[in-house]
Amino acid sequence: MVDQQNGLLSDDALTRPGDGASYNCSIAVIGGSTAAYTTALTALKLKLDVCLVQPQRVVGGQFTAQALPASDDGDLLRHRADLMTIDGEEFAISRGQRLFRQRQRQLQPVAGKVVDDPGGSWVCPLSTTPVVASTALNEPLLPYLRSGKLTLIPYAEPTELLLASGPGRRRVTGVVCQDTQTQNSFTVQAKIVVEATDFGDLLEVADLPARVGQEARSDTGEAILPEEARSQCQQSFTFDVLVERTRPGQGVPMGAPKEYGRVTWLDLQEFTGNFWVNKNKTWKKRDFFDAFGIFRYRRLQRRAVNKTTVSPGDVAVINWGTSGHPHRGQCCGNDYRTGYLIGHSRAERQRQVARARIRAKAYIHFLQVNGVPDLKPRGDLTWTKDGVALEPYIREARRGVALTTIRHQDVAARFFPNQARARAFDDTLGIGQYHYLDLHGNLMEGHVSPKGKDVIALPFTLPAGALVPVDTDGLVLSAKSIGTTHITNAAYRMHPVEWAIGEAGGFLAAFSVWTGKQPRDIVGDQALLRKLQGFVARNGIPIVWFDDVSHADDDFEAIQVMAAAGIINSENGKDLHFRPYGNVSRAVVCAALVNLLGLEKTVPPRPTFTDVKPGQHWAYDVIETLKAQGMVAGVGRGRFAPNQAMTRQQLGWLVKRAMPDAYGAAFAQTPQTRQIVQRRDLSRVFYALLKAKLAI
Repeated sequence: MVDQQNGLLSDDALTRPGDGASYNCSIAVIGGSTAAYTTALTALKLKLDVCLVQPQRVVGGQFTAQALPASDDGDLLRHRADLMTIDGEEFAISRGQRLFRQRQRQLQPVAGKVVDDPGGSWVCPLSTTPVVASTALNEPLLPYLRSGKLTLIPYAEPTELLLASGPGRRRVTGVVCQDTQTQNSFTVQAKIVVEATDFGDLLEVADLPARVGQEARSDTGEAILPEEARSQCQQSFTFDVLVERTRPGQGVPMGAPKEYGRVTWLDLQEFTGNFWVNKNKTWKKRDFFDAFGIFRYRRLQRRAVNKTTVSPGDVAVINWGTSGHPHRGQCCGNDYRTGYLIGHSRAERQRQVARARIRAKAYIHFLQVNGVPDLKPRGDLTWTKDGVALEPYIREARRGVALTTIRHQDVAARFFPNQARARAFDDTLGIGQYHYLDLHGNLMEGHVSPKGKDVIALPFTLPAGALVPVDTDGLVLSAKSIGTTHITNAAYRMHPVEWAIGEAGGFLAAFSVWTGKQPRDIVGDQALLRKLQGFVARNGIPIVWFDDVSHADDDFEAIQVMAAAGIINSENGKDLHFRPYGNVSRAVVCAALVNLLGLEKTVPPRPTFTDVKPGQHWAYDVIETLKAQGMVAGVGRGRFAPNQAMTRQQLGWLVKRAMPDAYGAAFAQTPQTRQIVQRRDLSRVFYALLKAKLAI
């Protein structure tokens, strides 16, 4: 019986191919990333069969195999409801991701009670152990493994991308993979293949157009970049280690690696067990077990109800990057900054990975012999003997050249003065937010380091075009291989965003299978795109930033799609409010209708209405356009009353004139009364009109 124990799926849940075996499926997801998991689960929920090929036994990437289930959440996800807004988990992430977070809390109570943050780390608002995260991730997969809809192949990596030649673009038809334990080679053929590895390996094995490391200014158009590309400038990576604080004298030594203190990439001068903070030119030391020290930085399990109390029995993941030191400058923990992973041969990559693992163990040994002896590695929580993660924590991959490249100027606050959002892509399939561009540069020379408003990232959207390779069909980009740059990847790589990327890729792949259309054709066709966006939103996934409309709202789909289409948007770009209960003026309705119908605007030299004059009222052109079409009339005495609130009855008359055939569907859920039209009403009615116009 397919089941799980301690976060590991049972043997009968796994498929181990024989040499030369071949599998056929609707969607093949290649990779062990967080996005690989959410892509597969999304497609399975949409009743498609999936083959998931990954390098380890456990699913979930960052949360599990990489041992970092302390989610890197943006500020908005941490938001608590107030008079104007709702809780962050109801608008900043999808319904599916929220359920995962709730399940983690249920599986790891504190003192017998379910709490918001079982781990109580000081940098993350939600942290649990990898076993708990894995258990929560496995549960939704079990029915699909039992029914055979999901074929899960572990311990494997891609070696070849199968491409069909012919007129037009090349098309992916499948993947050749190899079992890294048995060396057996096998083939997975699929209608759509999803690149969801943590390194962008499918791009490498097929030599598809891709970007590696820091690009040149001429390549991406990012003014902050130098003229020449520096492919070796990549983000550092880390082998995370889980340790428990023991009672005095009960620590378990990690042991010094033979390279300890003997090689440049294991410089003991970089290590520190204290966190130094410089405030007002004064240095203050925080000891390792301080309430805001290194141990509690990413604590995953706690004994005490009080979050700031650090007790024996608490468990933390050691994931310490660089920090200042009053005497030694920059110190470092287990971040491996000496080399890089992308652009090397597989053999060299494995050499760098092996070094990083040794460095992680060396750091724990350093701590134990330099004032922190009471640590015990918790391999039972990482499925390893020494508490070191199965896989390195990866921050950057080979990135596909996509239809859309998300650039610095699409995300950074500098380019959106006095605005609450970054660029709202009209083909958005998701949202994401991390408060800054978190670049962990390696030690290669020439890294760009954004500062000020160049490093602040505003809430952003996920364009469908970033998931589609520029010249290859049958392939969807996911995880960290989407069309970001070195700079913007620093915000799109975070846990909640990668989850959203996987969901978006799953819907795009499924929609491609259903329609028989290639992903690029879906993105390029307005009717198909809006239908896809509606389907995504209907399933509780936000695609536009609004902090006052929950994914449980009855009008969520309509509000999200109409905003994505640019027809009904925020009243004020300086905040994230939609104001669903706000009144709608006659002028606003006219503007929305002109946008929806795509009418060419009429600008007569003489105004029709005395209270709507050119240069004096913002809606002059749209009101005159509808007047010329015979769709609107004034309120008497030559006036239009543009700022007067519109009633549902008046809206009904307008719709009858504009789109009489769609009138019935538009008002199926909106009674025509003298009640004032609210912004949610307008979205609901006009969404029906949009569906009728596009025949979706």
